[in-house]
Amino acid sequence: MGRLPDGCAFAVLSGVSDGVLGEGWALVAGCAPEVALHGGTGAPADGPEGLGGALAQAQYALTSVRTTAPDASVLTDATALTSLDALLTGVPADVRSAYSRTVLGPLLDTDRTATAVLLSTLETFLACDGSWARTAQALHLHVNTVHYRIQRIEHFTGRDLSRLCDRLDLWAALRCR
Repeated sequence: MGRLPDGCAFAVLSGVSDGVLGEGWALVAGCAPEVALHGGTGAPADGPEGLGGALAQAQYALTSVRTTAPDASVLTDATALTSLDALLTGVPADVRSAYSRTVLGPLLDTDRTATAVLLSTLETFLACDGSWARTAQALHLHVNTVHYRIQRIEHFTGRDLSRLCDRLDLWAALRCR
């Protein structure tokens, strides 16, 4: 047991099953139900050399649970972060915001109706897995209008939506808003 530089307490447990850990957590949280306790666990370490990685995973899970359940006592395991949305909850809000602003750039200019339309088109295009026809149908537009809007999005962001890595960057930036 000990404390991290940020004041968080930590414990290294050996040979404890998830069920026992959950039961212990429920008992500790039950002692002060009016206080929200947050906990994170990492993967079991194979030896002393793996403790740093397990602790880093536990800290990430802790950050995630603080974001998703700030008013509840919850213990989260790093292996439960199995989606991009779940993974992003462990990234500090100011980092997510900066990433979104950097990647989406002018599309976040809410003073302009045109950029709001482009942002909506981008969200729909990505939700439709890059299908021009389904995007046009979902937005009640002609497919040529979708092509034009995607070209504008690519111009403003400097990304090429025919490339998977650029689509993923934009998708993550939208999830970070």
